Parts: sequence; structure tokens; C-alpha cells
Amino acid sequence: MRMEQYISQLLYRHQCVIVPGFGGFLTEFQSAKLVASTHTFYPPKKMISFNFQLKNNDGILANYITKVEKISFEKATEQIENEVKEWKLILQNQQSLLLNQIGKLTLNEEGGLLFEPIDTLNYLTDAFGLTSIVSPPVKRVLLSLEPEPKEEKPVIVLSNEKQRPNWVKYAAVGILGLGFSAIFVSQWYSNYQSQRAKELLRIEKNVQEKVEQKIQQATFFIDNPISSVSLTVAEEQKNYHIVAGAFRELKNAEKAVVSLQKLGYNARQIKPNKHGLHQVVYNSYSILEEAQQALGEIKANHNKEAWLLVQE
Repeated sequence: MRMEQYISQLLYRHQCVIVPGFGGFLTEFQSAKLVASTHTFYPPKKMISFNFQLKNNDGILANYITKVEKISFEKATEQIENEVKEWKLILQNQQSLLLNQIGKLTLNEEGGLLFEPIDTLNYLTDAFGLTSIVSPPVKRVLLSLEPEPKEEKPVIVLSNEKQRPNWVKYAAVGILGLGFSAIFVSQWYSNYQSQRAKELLRIEKNVQEKVEQKIQQATFFIDNPISSVSLTVAEEQKNYHIVAGAFRELKNAEKAVVSLQKLGYNARQIKPNKHGLHQVVYNSYSILEEAQQALGEIKANHNKEAWLLVQE
């Protein structure tokens, strides 16, 4: 089974992909950066992390496998369970598990999982086609023209019978040539500095424009998993929900809403998911960055298993 390939494809569209009974792979936005030591610009990207506490089946991976392989949901769930058993067996025997295009999982001495992501793949669709740029430092050349020592010039007496010596003509031409050369070097250096400054400004504006683009993630499943993704931006709509939990019983969901509202959260219910579970959210946002910031605060202060749901 190519489950790691399916996980990789889903990471382009979702912020969190949970492997039931094993853990969840999450993506986090990272802004463009400049490494001054190597003079390299890096485009924005989505970094991958792993949380072994996220083990509940949210149906995303199973539904995607059902769509791609054209099998039942129960069969897809069974295949996931078998693959998880093989992963755990590999970790117990070899102490490490390599997942193509995702990263490497290692079992430490305490039995915990350490995750090392693969940095060569960028899961941010807005940065598709962007690569790192190396801009060599601008070398500044200081031109110093030392004044020539002044010497007393001999008085040249002109007469009708004698002409000016040839060496005087050559010396005059040489002095004029040095003067024009100095002017040319100064103008060339000034033009070079101006062009270099414009080029650096253009690169900086280009990177900044890419950073300011909003990330739009889709929650639907496509028929062809390797085709290009068409994203649309929903304006003035709160499509980013921080999910506290999903409940089979409606009364349990209502109790959860009341409990979170007492804690000061703008909690409410949103429409049930495809499996009929009643979803309770801490709050909903129209801007992804605000939702990500709020999610980080909730994970740190209240619920480590809270996650972000993106809807169109």
C-alpha cells in the first residue's frame, strides 16, 4: 500500500493528516528568510511536524484512499490498520522508519518517536516553482587618486625657428587620457552601484509579495490525486474553525459548547461532518494567520489535541 504517498498528497490541501492509531502529520507556515552567512534567499514554505497524540480517526485519510482506489470505507480503514502494524514492527526491529517525501521517524530509548522532516519538498502551493536564490555580496571598491607632486614647470620659449619637442605633445596627450579614464571609472562604478541596488530591491519585493499571499486550503477530494490544485479565496467568510471535538450524541456536543463558553471562548456548533458527528469549535476565523495564532494559544493553554478545520 502507498499510504505515505497519499499522506504526502493530502498535506498539500490540509493542515493536519491523521494516521489512525499512529499519529498526525501537521504543516506550519514559515515565512521567506535570508541566510546572511551564505547570502541565500529562501522562499516561504510549509514545514512538517509529527504529533503522536493525534490518533483519532477523522476520516480524511480513509476517505481519500476510498476515492483513489475505489474501495469501501471499511476496506480503506482495514488497509490503514495493516500498514500501521507494519510501521510499528519496523520501528521495533530497526529503530527507524523512512517515509518518502515526508520524513524519518526514530524510536528513542524511552519509546517515544522523534521526527525529522524532509526539507527538499515544499508543501506550500503558493510557493510552487520558487527556489532559493544566492545573491553574491556587493564588493565596494574605493578608488583613491593620490595627487601628483607639483613640480616647477620649465618655461618653454617659443620661437619662429624652433618647434615644440615631440615628448611634450605625448605628455599632454597622456595627461588628458588619465583624466578621461578617471572620469569613466567613476561613472561606471556609480552606474554599477545603482543597477545593483535596483536588482536587490526587485528581489526583495518579489519575495515580499510571495510572503503576503494568503494560503487557501481545500477540504474536498479530487478524482485525480496528481493533477494540479485550483484554489479560490473566500472573502469575508469564516472558513477556518478551531475544532475542540466531534460527538456522536448531540447533548454531549451541547454540553461541550456551554463548558467552553464559560471559559470565555466563542464556542459554537458547526454543521455535522460526513460521518454524522456533531462538531464543536472554539471559534471561527476568516483569516488563516489569526486562526493559526489562536490555535497555538489553545494548544498551549487548554487542549493539545485541538486542530484547524478549513472549509470552502
